[in-house]
Amino acid sequence: GNALTFDFPVKYKKVIGATSQRVVREADVSLIQPFIEAAGELEQEGVSAVTTSCGFLAVFQEHLAAAVDVPVFSSSLLQIPMAYRMLKKGQKVGIMTASKPHLTQLHFKGAGAGHIPMVVYGMEKEEEFPEVFLNQKETLDVPKAEHEMIRVAQTMVKENPDIGAIVFECTNMPPFRDSVQRVVQLPVFDIVTLTNYVFHSLGINNINF
Repeated sequence: GNALTFDFPVKYKKVIGATSQRVVREADVSLIQPFIEAAGELEQEGVSAVTTSCGFLAVFQEHLAAAVDVPVFSSSLLQIPMAYRMLKKGQKVGIMTASKPHLTQLHFKGAGAGHIPMVVYGMEKEEEFPEVFLNQKETLDVPKAEHEMIRVAQTMVKENPDIGAIVFECTNMPPFRDSVQRVVQLPVFDIVTLTNYVFHSLGINNINF
């Protein structure tokens, strides 16, 4: 949500009604058309690629990509195949998500990762993170949320020592990437790493996202 995250110009388009309840918990297919319309408007405004603000929108990837003539990457989960191919045989990709019960095989299929060995851990049982990013609490205790992220990552890696890389599903997790990397000593991918990767792949100066 902060344009200063990126060192290139970005544009934002709000999809009215796309709440965490409808996107994460319900996977509401009636949102496909509003997202298509938003992507189309961004394309008309001159953006060179389109992303979204929730990893759960991987289920809409095919629909969004077909609707516009610029690259679309709906979810950080699109990085799972790449992360897996980096690993040695027998290793898995660890997924950290806002809500494990709602992250299904349909989301992984949408990201092209349906058959990749992975382990999924969620933040839904924590205190601060889900209250803010799932239940719309308006203030965030940043140190507390950071501690929760680190604890979940450490638990995931300790219980699954065959994890070789981590992918953050949630768009609100990147501020904690450095802290998690420092503790688990593994590659960590998120929507920011993917957005930067796409930007550099375009090879264009002064473009918008």
